[in-house]
Amino acid sequence: MAKVLYLDCFSGISGDMLLGALLDAGAPFDELERVVASLGLDGVSIAHERVDRAGIGATKFRVADGGHDHQHDHDHGHDHEGHRHHHHHHHDAGGGRAHHHRGLSEITAIVDRAALPAAARTRAAGLFRRLAEVEAGIHGVPVEEVHLHEVGAVDSIVDITLAVAAMERLAPDRVVASPLNVGSGTVTCEHGELPVPAPATVELLAGAPIYAQGPPVELVTPTGALLVTAYADAYGPLPPMRLERIGYGAGDRDLPARPNVLRALVGEADETPEEAGAPERVVVLECEIDDMNPQLYGVLMERLTDAGAFDVFYAPIQMKKNRPGTLVTVVAPPERREALAGLLFAESTTIGVRVTETARERLDREVVTVESPIGPVRIKVARRDGVVVNAAPEFEDCARLAAEQGLPVKAAQALAVRAWLDAGR
Repeated sequence: MAKVLYLDCFSGISGDMLLGALLDAGAPFDELERVVASLGLDGVSIAHERVDRAGIGATKFRVADGGHDHQHDHDHGHDHEGHRHHHHHHHDAGGGRAHHHRGLSEITAIVDRAALPAAARTRAAGLFRRLAEVEAGIHGVPVEEVHLHEVGAVDSIVDITLAVAAMERLAPDRVVASPLNVGSGTVTCEHGELPVPAPATVELLAGAPIYAQGPPVELVTPTGALLVTAYADAYGPLPPMRLERIGYGAGDRDLPARPNVLRALVGEADETPEEAGAPERVVVLECEIDDMNPQLYGVLMERLTDAGAFDVFYAPIQMKKNRPGTLVTVVAPPERREALAGLLFAESTTIGVRVTETARERLDREVVTVESPIGPVRIKVARRDGVVVNAAPEFEDCARLAAEQGLPVKAAQALAVRAWLDAGR
């Protein structure tokens, strides 16, 4: 069974909220402490505690640096990356370490010391690189010259590395996130007042579904945006699952009438609705085209199929001004909807696409190989409720064997079906 992690971001997401939620859902704190120790950042420790957020008990994750707790004085953001906007507080932070501007190569060297599998270290280093590239793009400087005071701050390094460690330990097969509540208002940083979500956050959230609700505060931080977009395989409502563990991670602020928490739901993907004959959900994208070079249709079909469409088909239609046209229909899994709509706009001349969500029923199928008089042939067998309703030989196998034996293809198909029946399947 596949393990699913669902991140419910109704009050946004930050690095420490994610860690709090994963700890609450059972990630072992002592393992995270071991990873922090391996980074060699002296005087840096982590802690967690139970807190109340608008009536919900949640786990608050904290990074402390030489006795200087990184959360105590932020009045604007709800997570302890807050000091990326106010890092001038920290002249007293362990000899000014938090104020120290680390570059990407220095951070990569720190992450490389982490007591983590090589793939996880590579992943963490890749996350820092992505953050640095975004900052470089915003400030118009080369990546290696980015002053990562925001990224290079001790708690950002700890948050990102530990998030990778916790995800490695949880090892979900699939991560789904809800649409992200990014908050609103402004944050104060060294560049003055910036709108929420901050520029880096917006860049990182490209392609993710976002909205703003509730009081004017920053709800998704750059680190939160970085982590959720790196790990989410899909965004949307809760997928069918058998719930096993629930974790609540607290943000810094206790907002009135809105629990400032990230909820993590962990469970096994529940296939039972499908097994029980409940139809599978699919999306159907359609558009009509009457002004496109026919050569483009071949490429369009190929690209849509490569991008995960279950089926693509064209039908000739008669359109307005009595022009002959083509109806393009794409059947796909719901999570491929945006990618496929984007392809239709990019690769065809259509200026509109209709989308409907619908159900499809499929027969259970398996492929079996039978020995026919002219060689082995694969047979696709389809069943409904365990009863065989179709058995079709693989056309390519029949065509190949027919050519080798100098037989018509339909004779090879008949031999293959007879061999399947003789095998008493």
